[in-house]
Amino acid sequence: MNEKDINEVINEQPLSPEPKPLRKLVRVNPSKSTAGNGLQKVSHNAHETAPEQEYHGKYEAEPSGVYHGRYEAEQPDPSHADNEADTQQSGSDIPENNADSKNQDKQKKFSWKDFLVKTGAIVMSLVIIGALVLNLPILRYKKKGQPDEKVSIITYLKRWQPLVEIEGEIDKTIVEPQVDYDVLPEDFNDGLDLPQLVEGQYTVLFLGFDEELMNTDVIWVCQFDIAAAKLNILQIPRDTCFPDYTSSSSGKFNSIYQLGDSSVSPIQRVVNAVQENFGIPIDAYITTACYDIVDMVDLVGGIPITLDEEILYEAGKLIPAGETTLSGEQAEWFVRYRHEWLEGDIGRMKNQRRFMAAAMNKLFDIVKNEGNLKLYSYLKEIYTNKWIATDMSVDDLSKLADFAATLSMENVMVNMVPGEGTPVEAPYIAPDGNAYSIYSVHKQQTIDMLNKYYRPYQKKMTIYESSIVEYYKVHNYSVYDDTGATLSELENATEPPRG
Repeated sequence: MNEKDINEVINEQPLSPEPKPLRKLVRVNPSKSTAGNGLQKVSHNAHETAPEQEYHGKYEAEPSGVYHGRYEAEQPDPSHADNEADTQQSGSDIPENNADSKNQDKQKKFSWKDFLVKTGAIVMSLVIIGALVLNLPILRYKKKGQPDEKVSIITYLKRWQPLVEIEGEIDKTIVEPQVDYDVLPEDFNDGLDLPQLVEGQYTVLFLGFDEELMNTDVIWVCQFDIAAAKLNILQIPRDTCFPDYTSSSSGKFNSIYQLGDSSVSPIQRVVNAVQENFGIPIDAYITTACYDIVDMVDLVGGIPITLDEEILYEAGKLIPAGETTLSGEQAEWFVRYRHEWLEGDIGRMKNQRRFMAAAMNKLFDIVKNEGNLKLYSYLKEIYTNKWIATDMSVDDLSKLADFAATLSMENVMVNMVPGEGTPVEAPYIAPDGNAYSIYSVHKQQTIDMLNKYYRPYQKKMTIYESSIVEYYKVHNYSVYDDTGATLSELENATEPPRG
């Protein structure tokens, strides 16, 4: 086979789709023949003068000059050059632009996603760290009658009692709740999460002071029966005679705060008198002065009420008859007014019931038209301005307000301690030798009323378990033995008789 034949064989080999990179090949041994294809040793003419030179590719045999690759040997048809260029331009430029645009969109979209993921991770990390810090027991909490404990910031804020310093804490360790587990299972939970002496109920002692802040002219025991969704309010007449609890010659209940047992705080004196005589465990207290009522009523926009007749508290201090909205000042006059009532202080207490009903309606109106958040803002302002003193935390007060807002007027009962005033023919003679007008408790009727309304989850109290002293065992007047009424009934009640 001559050189021409060899070149024809080489040219008949199929072209690779792409040029392959050059690589150094091992020199073919000229002494061996390529028997596989029948080729013999071929002379390479001028290139064979250097038998030891390495082979650089099959086209090296062409005397066309410097070798640049296999495709250099093939000259493209000039007639196809323009078409081929156009094809390359039309087939590459446009898709390339679209691809760039899509890549930019993808890159932009991906960067936003990446940003959001990173931001979310940072925020979540901060939230977790904050939650851990807030829930770590790092603060010391001390409550009277209880051991010290370490609590978290959240727990501390929930238990925070910003207004307790005014009156101090009450001692809850001295009362025996006497829970009746036949009525209330030991594992019962009312769900309100309050610091209760008896699960299922929460009792607040409310005291309203006179202008001198010495006597408690308003004494209400407000028991929230959470398990039964009710509220029972017990009114204790200020003239109720409890001489064993005060050094006042008159022995009246309203002097216990100022002149009671000097070994305990003023608020504890009143709490002890209520617990030992009426058998009602007190969980918390609220006190306020008569002039603070002015600010609180003005805060909520007044109390709507309907009056049968006008009330002239003092010269120039008039509350008109008919439908009216009591301002703060008028509300104070209304709850303190007693001059024309035929029954004196009892008449004033009956009038205060009408105020309770009107105030409860106002509470319902706030929740319905302004929402719970507005109610909370009112409570916060009352706290901030210190218009009340209480050992309740903001959280406790908010929970009670929420509970009260769910009640109906029919589920709020108001009672007064059964008893009678001093008979004209048998005045009360005090240890100082002077006669005083008092309110004498009817003991058995009082205990029956307490067992029915105010000890729903406690064992029944007997007459021997109460410290009540009954001064007139022969009852001349029994009208006040059953004074229970719902706020729904009191809402449309007429005013007390005038003298």
